[in-house]
Amino acid sequence: MFTFPAPLADTVTALGSGQDDLLEYVDAMCDRVDAVESHVQALLPEPGRRERLLRAAAEVQTRFPDPAGRPPLYGLLVGVKDIFHVDGFPTLAGTQLPPRLFAGTEAACVTALRQAGALILGKTVTTEFAYYEPGPTRNPHALDHTPGGSSSGSAAAVAAGLCPLALGTQTVGSVIRPSAFCGIVGFKPSYGRIATDGIVPFAPSADHVGLMTQDAAGMRLAAAQLCREWQSFDQAAHAAGKPVLGLPEGPYLDQADPEALNALATQVRLFQKAGYTIRYVHMFADIAAIAQRHQAMIAAEMAAVHQAWFDNYAGQYRPRTAALIRQGRMVSDAETATARAGRITLRKEIEELMAQAGIDLWICPAAISTAPVGLEATGDPAMNLPWTHAGLPTVTLPAGPATDGLPLGLQCVAPFMADERLLAWAVALERIL
Repeated sequence: MFTFPAPLADTVTALGSGQDDLLEYVDAMCDRVDAVESHVQALLPEPGRRERLLRAAAEVQTRFPDPAGRPPLYGLLVGVKDIFHVDGFPTLAGTQLPPRLFAGTEAACVTALRQAGALILGKTVTTEFAYYEPGPTRNPHALDHTPGGSSSGSAAAVAAGLCPLALGTQTVGSVIRPSAFCGIVGFKPSYGRIATDGIVPFAPSADHVGLMTQDAAGMRLAAAQLCREWQSFDQAAHAAGKPVLGLPEGPYLDQADPEALNALATQVRLFQKAGYTIRYVHMFADIAAIAQRHQAMIAAEMAAVHQAWFDNYAGQYRPRTAALIRQGRMVSDAETATARAGRITLRKEIEELMAQAGIDLWICPAAISTAPVGLEATGDPAMNLPWTHAGLPTVTLPAGPATDGLPLGLQCVAPFMADERLLAWAVALERIL
């Protein structure tokens, strides 16, 4: 096992107050990279990483000598999925295509993290164009198991303690699933809440920028720097106190394997013991049709994004990526438009169910199982797909080990634009789990 504690909230408190020296912190984190990266393979290689980071840390230290004036993420190391443009780094997107095709202006979310005092540890491994063809990254809990994808390197880097925060993206389940597989906290905000400019797009109607940390409290700090119009949310002042939790019964939940469902039942009992109300709602009877619409939409949009590239470099695409693009070229404009409209329809249906049943948060497994053995695939995103299609904010919380010793995750889902409430409540739910 190559996991290591690196909680974001504690780290920024220690660095910002001066309790931990920034240069010593960076040097120690680089030692950690040197010790485990050859095993986990979460990062893209970078000669001179330590020297670059020490120079950047010295500049930040000089700019903010007074602890009282330090920015909220002072000195924090951040991993960035390699479909984001980052000044000083090439964008490779997990593919063999020429990097010059993907050059662009630094992503606004990366710039915002820098402005908040963060330092870029480096680029993290992604599956090819954020789809299913995996990179070399391994799960820090068990090196012969997938870390999930497509934000494979980001999840593994956080779990391995290489950085307290990493950026990923989710178009189906690419933040929540790998976070669950690697035993960390993953957050996908409401659609559009974090700007997606400066990334190599997959399917713009479903692309979300997401975050990964080891702790829910740290996730709140990071999300506040990146989510548009973030508002403080005082859980203690909320009239309802504890949120009412909804469990989506029916064919959607039936996709999970028995162990995941047994774990969910245990989690429900823990919440009930802690005073939470659980309400069971039959929903997603049409989950197969929702999945079909989402697949058609993302295939069509990926085909559009890659039209010129694929015409010129089809032979350099890996098989599953090429197959999706070819599938997308067969999707009609009318089918794509119907699928896009279905996102808002589904969102309204879910929120109407929540209002009728008095539910604040949905809870369900973050993945159908623990991380599968092998590195040839990244796992099934079925548990994430409908929430992503609807653009609703979701977070996965570490929920203990399964019988095979690998991590389980609990996925919590809130109404659209209720990201603040979701993460505030997640802190309390994390303690119970």
